[in-house]
Amino acid sequence: MKLIWFEPWGLIYRPISLVGWLLVSLAIAFLTPTFLIIDSRSHSVSDTFYGVFPYFVPTLMALYWIASKTSLKKP
Repeated sequence: MKLIWFEPWGLIYRPISLVGWLLVSLAIAFLTPTFLIIDSRSHSVSDTFYGVFPYFVPTLMALYWIASKTSLKKP
């Protein structure tokens, strides 16, 4: 039995199940306070970018990887 949590939607994946929405919600719940904390302590846009980069990229890459492995493949 193949788990199908996401479906391809252009270049990204859209959640189609409760587990998919839960994963997206967890990523947002982690990244939002991370951004707010780092942004409150930075002095410029580049400081914010350099501060959030180590958190945003691995989180979004992991979410993309999970989505690609648990999605419907187009024929």
